[in-house]
Amino acid sequence: MKKQVVLYKKLSPALMARLQEQYEVTLINSLDADGLMQLRDALPRAHGLLGASLKLDAALLDLAPQLEAIASVSVGVDNYDIDYLTRRKILLSNTPDVLTETTADTGFALILAAARRVVELANMVRSGQWSRNIGPAHFGTDVHGKTLGIIGMGRIGEALAQRGHFGFGMPVLYHSQSRKPAVEARFDAQYRSLEDLLKQADFICLTLPLTAQTEGLIGAEQFALMRPESIFINISRGKVVDEAAMIDALRHQRIRAAGLDVFEREPLPHDSPLLQLSNVVATPHMGSATHETREAMARCAVENLLAKRPLQATQNHQALRICRSCAAQSAIRAQASASFTRSSTKPILICPAALGPNASPARTETP
Repeated sequence: MKKQVVLYKKLSPALMARLQEQYEVTLINSLDADGLMQLRDALPRAHGLLGASLKLDAALLDLAPQLEAIASVSVGVDNYDIDYLTRRKILLSNTPDVLTETTADTGFALILAAARRVVELANMVRSGQWSRNIGPAHFGTDVHGKTLGIIGMGRIGEALAQRGHFGFGMPVLYHSQSRKPAVEARFDAQYRSLEDLLKQADFICLTLPLTAQTEGLIGAEQFALMRPESIFINISRGKVVDEAAMIDALRHQRIRAAGLDVFEREPLPHDSPLLQLSNVVATPHMGSATHETREAMARCAVENLLAKRPLQATQNHQALRICRSCAAQSAIRAQASASFTRSSTKPILICPAALGPNASPARTETP
C-alpha cells in the first residue's frame, strides 16, 4: 500500500504525476477556512506534507501521528518549529539555490525602483499628472558607484553583491555571522560591524533569515544610524525589522526611501501606513515569483520527498551534512542509508536538500 502525501500547494500536471507514481496524494486546493478544515481532516493519514506559506505548529502537526517528512517549497524555514520536528524525528527539506538568482533580481529591482522613484513617477504618468518636464522635485538618485551594504552574506547576499559589484560598479560592504574570504576576494567586499555598515552604506539590504537572534534586529536605534540619503531594502523576512520604527524613519525622512518585499503581517493590511508613503516601494513577497523559478522550487520539493536516501542524523538528531542544491542530492544519496520510504526506525532529521547557510539549525546567517 502506498504512503499518503498531502499537498497544500498546486503542482504542475507533470510533477503531480511524478509524485503519484509513489504516493497516494491528497490535494488541498486553498488555505482558506474550508481548505484548512480539509487539511486537518487529512493529517491523521499523512506520511508526508508538501507545500508553502502555512505555519505548521505543534497543535496542527499533533494531528499527524504518522508524519515522516515535510517538503517545504521555500528556502526559509520560519514556518516550522525545528525543535518540535527534531523531537518527532520528522524530516524537513527546503528548496535552496533554485531561487537565489531570481530573489537577487528582485532585490536589485527594489534598489533601482526606490532610488529612481520608478513606481511613484509611473503612477504620476498613469494618473494624467505629467504635464511638463519633470524637475528636481521628482529627481531620484544614482545607483551606480554607490556603496552597497548587505546584512547576511549567504547565497542571496552573494548574488546581490555580484550584481552590484560587476553590474553597477558599487563598493560592497557586508555584515555576517562570519567573515567570507571568497566573497571579499571576488567582489572586493569589505566586512563591517553592523553599526559601521549602517553608517556607511548608501543602500542597506537585508538578506538574512528570521531567527530568534534576528527578529527585530533593525529598529529605531539602527535607523538612527543611517544617513538621510540611505535607502533601505528588505528581501528577507518582515519581522527582522521593527516596522513601526521604519515607518517613523521614512515619515520624518531620516532615510531617503525603502524597497520592501516582506512585512510584519502578510498580506500587508490595506490600512498600513506604508501604503501612504510615496518613498516606499512595496511588493507582495514576490522574491521568487517567476514561472521558471516557482516550477523549479516545486520540482525540487517533489524530488526531496521522493529522495531514496536523505541524510541520517547523529545521536542528537542534528543533520550531519548540508546539501546546497537539488543537483547535489545524488552524491548525498550514495552516502546515506535512511529513507522516507523505508521502514527502519533509525532516527532521521533534516534534510535531503538541506536547510543551507541561509537557514539551518546548524548554521544560520545571522549578524
